[in-house]
Amino acid sequence: RNFEHLIPDAPELIHDFLVNEKDASCKRNAFMMLIHADQDRALDYLSTCIDQVQTFGDILQLVIVELIYKVCHANPSERARFIRCIYNLLQSSSPAVKYEAAGTLVTLSSAPTAIKAAAQCYIDLIIKESDNNVKLIVLDRLIELKEHPSHERVLQDLVMDILRVLSTPDLEVRKKTLQLALDLVSSRNVEELVIVLKKEVIKTNNVTEHEDTDKYRQLLVRTLHSCSVRFPDMAANVIPVLMEFLSDNNEAAAADVLEFVREAIQRFDNLRPLIVEKMLEVFHAIKSVKIYRGALWILGEYCSTKEDIQSVMTEVRRSLGEIPIVESEIKKEAGELKPEEEVSVGPAQKLVTEMGTYATQSALSSSRPAKKEEDRPPLRGFLLDGDFFVAASLATTLTKIALRYVSLVPEKKKQNSFNAEAMLLMATILHLGKSSLPKKPITDDDVDRISLCLKVLSECSPLMNDIFNKECRQSLSHMLSAKLEEEKLSQKKESEKRNVTIQPDDPISFMQLTAKNEMSSKEDQFQLSLLAAMGNTQRKEAADPLASKLNKVVTQLTGFSDPVYAEAYVHVNQYDIVLDVLVVNQTSDTLQNCTLELATLGDLKLVEKPSPLTLAPHDFANIKANVKVASTENGIIFGNVVYDVSGAASDRNCVVLSDIHIDIMDYIQPASCTDAEFRQMWAEFEWENKVTVNTNIIDLNEYLQHILKSTNMKCLTPEKALSGYCGFMAANLYARSIFGEDALANVSIEKPIHLGPEAPVTGHIRIRAKSQGMALSLGDKINLSQKKTSL
Repeated sequence: RNFEHLIPDAPELIHDFLVNEKDASCKRNAFMMLIHADQDRALDYLSTCIDQVQTFGDILQLVIVELIYKVCHANPSERARFIRCIYNLLQSSSPAVKYEAAGTLVTLSSAPTAIKAAAQCYIDLIIKESDNNVKLIVLDRLIELKEHPSHERVLQDLVMDILRVLSTPDLEVRKKTLQLALDLVSSRNVEELVIVLKKEVIKTNNVTEHEDTDKYRQLLVRTLHSCSVRFPDMAANVIPVLMEFLSDNNEAAAADVLEFVREAIQRFDNLRPLIVEKMLEVFHAIKSVKIYRGALWILGEYCSTKEDIQSVMTEVRRSLGEIPIVESEIKKEAGELKPEEEVSVGPAQKLVTEMGTYATQSALSSSRPAKKEEDRPPLRGFLLDGDFFVAASLATTLTKIALRYVSLVPEKKKQNSFNAEAMLLMATILHLGKSSLPKKPITDDDVDRISLCLKVLSECSPLMNDIFNKECRQSLSHMLSAKLEEEKLSQKKESEKRNVTIQPDDPISFMQLTAKNEMSSKEDQFQLSLLAAMGNTQRKEAADPLASKLNKVVTQLTGFSDPVYAEAYVHVNQYDIVLDVLVVNQTSDTLQNCTLELATLGDLKLVEKPSPLTLAPHDFANIKANVKVASTENGIIFGNVVYDVSGAASDRNCVVLSDIHIDIMDYIQPASCTDAEFRQMWAEFEWENKVTVNTNIIDLNEYLQHILKSTNMKCLTPEKALSGYCGFMAANLYARSIFGEDALANVSIEKPIHLGPEAPVTGHIRIRAKSQGMALSLGDKINLSQKKTSL
């Protein structure tokens, strides 16, 4: 091969050898030589042995895929000739070949059969590969396929195959899979999707060995919630399964179920009897006070028949236990021990005395029952623990059902009896709260709420009836409508982002005028040009590397009068930093062993030490250094340039470099999460950094926008909640780093009216993160941006 220019007939000889040779190893080597010597002859031979391509080695198969891709882009008429070869390579034993073949097939053909074959190949790769990073990469390729409208229709038929990926235990893979399935689901396959998800939910019911089981259950609940909202016919099948999780130990999953039930019972009138019936069945088994409070509210709001109201009262009495609570608890504390529990004889023990003789010892002991608190009904336990907020909710629920009972039952005696029972329960709870039995006394707010409910029941005025039984439900309806509007608005914004507008002066790339060496990127050029003509460009063109380099600020590392001048471009990539350092010898001497010595501060690590150079007088050189980034926090790169002067007998010379500060903002991206997730993370995160607002901005909204721009965070508080002017503002911010670390912030600011209209904004920003470095770095960034503003 090295002397092929001396043998004009070499390609023909190799081709003849290939045709006649039987040994597979020799044929592989000869074919590789033929590709190098004459691609046209190699392609001619390949077209005659397409069915044998799977017998070639993995490396050769990858070479064939690349060769077919280039040839088909250079000569589109060759596609039909080699497309079958790519189909055959989809069945290769090598995962790398299958991945490349699927990607090439998608770029060469937009036919539904080709897209289906490529997607099926991707799904098989995800299931069979053990590396989670590989699974995530291939999942991203599937998501890219979904972005194309015509491909999306093909992928909709593969939803059930995609759900096979849920067998992977990794939470991130499952999260992406569920989101992809939810995006692809349609009325044709939603029923099958719901069946699979219900089975997955039931599987997680008794599985506790994996730490992510609770989070996975939460994901499944949310996915079923979304399916039920989009396809109301499925709600009746989903609700009975999910209602069982209200009694789950994992409060987060139960809270998601409760939120779903609340939305479903408001939107779907026909499901209300079913939901109330299931709620009454699981009510006594609820273990969390937060879930208990929500269930009470739902029962009080939506129990509309006399039988359901009686059932609610029965469940409340059952959950509260014997009343009056104070008297019964005092009796229990001071009560005499039962005979069988009074005296217990311990087992006799044989002991050895000091004299060496045996002695028998026995003991009598009296004890009270060990499980005193376990026998308490759930609501009674909450109250004795000092959680009287649930008592205020119970008072509201009792008031609602009592007022509704009065309107449903004409007999005055029954009305008075029901009202009296409800008022008795409230009074006994008030008495308990004022006693010394609970761990924490009742708060004044809860006392006021319960007292108000007692007064409402004693008067039964029509105005209060309307407020309790109509206005509350209207408030929920308004909140759900606002939430739906916000979701539609965000979806609209996302769809608008996808459609990139083509400006009048944008350049047009003609396929016929494109050089062959410019077609190295694996993209369907015909499809891209067609989409560009229609103004629907799906993916952004890669930025010009030279232009991006010119846009970056040069970091000067040494002074202009130093013997060695150095400056650097800092290229921040996803997981590493590349320093492109220009070193200039400003002396008339030859510098030997000129070395760039770097060190890092923070969670940065130098990958390799740059090799020494020899610089001629007034010569220059470029040195590249790679720094690995492990987490999101501010870092510093510092060091020096050391060198020897040719012919000098002195020690090594050293020029100290300026510090290079790595900005945390390069790794933080805006993200969104639900209110429940935000509250959960806020409670879990260990590190908090409180930053005092110090700015000259006088407008609250302007300051909030300035903070969002400075920190790359996203405001989770809806725009409607921030609109208007009232002199103060509170907003929640959220961002996520490329390493998967979460950052939370709460902005609490006000405009001091007494200082005049030109007074600057005051307040605090509280930052919470899982790591100390991230919390401190974000706080430093906010402080720095405030100082810039104040200047």
